[in-house]
Amino acid sequence: MMQKTGRWAGRNSDKDGLRAEVWDGLEASGQSMGPTWSHIPNFIGADRAAWHLAQTPEWQAARVVKCNPDPPQIPVRLRALYEGKMLYAPVPYLTREFPYLRIDPQALIAKGVSFELAATSEGYLMHGERIGFEDVEPLDFCVVGSVAVSRAGGRTGKGAGFADLETGIFRDLGKIGPQTVLATTVHSCQLVPETRVVMQAHDSPLDYVATEAELIATHSAAPRPAGVDWPSVREDQYDTIPFLRELRARMERAE
Repeated sequence: MMQKTGRWAGRNSDKDGLRAEVWDGLEASGQSMGPTWSHIPNFIGADRAAWHLAQTPEWQAARVVKCNPDPPQIPVRLRALYEGKMLYAPVPYLTREFPYLRIDPQALIAKGVSFELAATSEGYLMHGERIGFEDVEPLDFCVVGSVAVSRAGGRTGKGAGFADLETGIFRDLGKIGPQTVLATTVHSCQLVPETRVVMQAHDSPLDYVATEAELIATHSAAPRPAGVDWPSVREDQYDTIPFLRELRARMERAE
C-alpha cells in the first residue's frame, strides 16, 4: 500500500512524520472537521479555542490583528471584527497578484456586509481591501495556523512555508516588532512533546497556544528570526507566489 503523504512532503522528513501523525490522530479521534491532510486542520472546539485566546491581555489591548486564512481560525477573525479591531489576512496560498487584504469592520458595516461572511476567506477576498505587504499597519497580535505545536512554543505548519515567509517579510518591514504577540489555536491532540518539533532558523516561536480546553502561555525565550533568509527561499515558492520576486527586489532596493 502506498504511504499517505502531505502535499508539501519531502522538505524535512522529521516534520513530515510529525504532520502525518497529527493528521492521522485528528481523523482517528473524530475531532477534525473537513479536509485534514495537507491542511491547517479544522477541529471541534475551534470557537472555544478562540475564546481562550481572546482572554489574554495582549489580545484585549490589540488594535491591529493579523490572522491566517484557514477555517479553524474563522472564530478568531470573527472575534476581531466584532471587537472592532482592524484585521489583516493573506490571500490563501498567496496565489494572487496582491498578497493581503485589509478587513475594516467599520467599512463592512457601511457596506452592509456581515462579519460572519467577512470572517471567511471567500468573504474577505470579496469584501476586503486589496493591499501589499508594505500597506499593512504595524501589527499588535499575529495568529498563525498550525498542525503541531508544543507547550514550549514550537510550531509546525502544513509544510508550504507560507507563515514563516509572511512573518519574515513583516519583520523585515518593521510590521512585526519585539512586542508583537505570535499565537495559534489548535485542538489538544495537536499538542506534542517539545522534542518532536523541529525548529529551524527561519521558524518563529509562539507566545500563546489556545486549545478547546486551555490557554497555554509558552514564555518562550527562543530567538526570533530577524527577517527573511532570501537565499533559503525555495524555487517552487517563487513559482507559486506571483509577487515574490518583485517584492524581494523592492525590499532589497530599499535597504
